[in-house]
Amino acid sequence: MENLEKAYLGGGCFWCLEAIYQLVDGVESIHSGYAGGINPNPSYKDVCSGMTGHAEIVEVVFNTSKLSYRDIIKIFFDIHDPTTLNRQGNDEGTQYRSVIFYTNENQKKIADEEKTQSAKNWKDPIITEISSLPEFYVAEEYHQNYYRTNPGSSYCFFVVRPKVEKFLKKKA
Repeated sequence: MENLEKAYLGGGCFWCLEAIYQLVDGVESIHSGYAGGINPNPSYKDVCSGMTGHAEIVEVVFNTSKLSYRDIIKIFFDIHDPTTLNRQGNDEGTQYRSVIFYTNENQKKIADEEKTQSAKNWKDPIITEISSLPEFYVAEEYHQNYYRTNPGSSYCFFVVRPKVEKFLKKKA
């Protein structure tokens, strides 16, 4: 337990982020959920309305003896488009915004540094929000481990799988 740290990230649908971070050595667990809004204990339906202010995010629990917070953030900026406001592909709304919720000042510093560094890789400015973590709400059980349990769903086949394959090619 002493080598574990948590990162809270939103970059479009949480199923995509979850599926990719599950492939990273040193990631111990991932929980899909919501943060950044006004409603306590929101449901998926509430968040999808776009009226709660919550973003779909993942809580990534990782082993710091194998993986650093900086590594987590570098992957984050590589696996989604941090230049589009409230949108990733066809997923549109504030719930799909690019966001890093930090839990301490060191995480904030690293997130800011990596945002600046990653900007060199994009033609358009990075609009990723970097904010202190408010309350994190775990999403409904059927959202957890979604890609692995629903690989045949059309969303997983046409949206998640290509992102996973792109990540695996870069990793190789």
